[in-house]
Amino acid sequence: MATKTEALAAATVGDPRWAAVVARDAAADGRFFYSVRTTGVYCRPSCGARTPRPENVGFHMTVAAAEQAGYRACKRCKPGEPSLAVKHADRVAELCRFIQASEEMPTLEQLAERAGLSPYHLHRVFKAVTGLTPKGYAAAQRAERIRTGLTKRGSVTEAIYDAGFNSSGRFYETSSQVLGMTPTNFRAGGANTEIRFAIAECSLGPILVATSDRGVCAILMGDDPDALAKDLQDRFPQATLVGGDAKFEQLVAKVVGFVEAPRVGLDLPLDVRGTAFQQRVWQALREIPAGETASYTDIAERIGSPKSVRAVAQACGANALAVVIPCHRVVRNDGALSGYRWGVERKRALLEREAQR
Repeated sequence: MATKTEALAAATVGDPRWAAVVARDAAADGRFFYSVRTTGVYCRPSCGARTPRPENVGFHMTVAAAEQAGYRACKRCKPGEPSLAVKHADRVAELCRFIQASEEMPTLEQLAERAGLSPYHLHRVFKAVTGLTPKGYAAAQRAERIRTGLTKRGSVTEAIYDAGFNSSGRFYETSSQVLGMTPTNFRAGGANTEIRFAIAECSLGPILVATSDRGVCAILMGDDPDALAKDLQDRFPQATLVGGDAKFEQLVAKVVGFVEAPRVGLDLPLDVRGTAFQQRVWQALREIPAGETASYTDIAERIGSPKSVRAVAQACGANALAVVIPCHRVVRNDGALSGYRWGVERKRALLEREAQR
């Protein structure tokens, strides 16, 4: 018969939170705290102190609960203060607001000075929080500004300068990367832009693959091929849609093969267009390994915007590159499958397929 000590140890080891304590998992900081009976101290999961014996460990959901149980805060990890990850997220969030409000793109050195970090450290922290480098985030912000500006009245030149470009010439050098076309064509709904596409069949039903001159710009799934073509036309109402030839069918076959076996990867150029926030969400989605899932709350926390759960869900819904940007790997907090742009049954099928492989 097991002793009381052995029973306590077994109960602790069987708790999934114990694995986070052993691994000193910083991602678990703030989700719970653990206390050590022999020292009377409570810590955050990432504390660098020596791992205690499991029979001496207790778990608490909040700092208040740990202190109410009679434990005092660890002087090493300081669990009563914001974690380093939270501090970094707050600092990066402030820098994001600064970038958004700046008329010109701030340099890495200017951002580092504002954050009180070295340029190298800031670059690493910023990318870890947002999924983008400071330069990439600033470029996405300018792209969002120019897209918004071109939908309003006024000249193209005004929209370019309002977006923070110092000269129209400098913008036109990068307009293809920013808009996927010239600003005049963008304002005209994609006029003079050629989108090549084809509709094929995969195990999940009809699938549409479209490319611009920059890369694959849409992978859409559904039940009705005509509805897929209309969806593409609505995205580029004035663009010239061109049916794929034999060579294009080879590209479509690659995409279908990727949908059938996501772990293989898709080695094709992509034309990913979205707002700065959407880009951050989509980058976080692409970092979820095949066979695993994350909640909308997890994604919001990973991009340093924990209160933007609803906006994360909207960004998932705006994704036009099915499976390549794996929004199907995002589930509710309880693990249940929620809405999926291409149908919950397809979402379930994709997750089951990835789990089996």
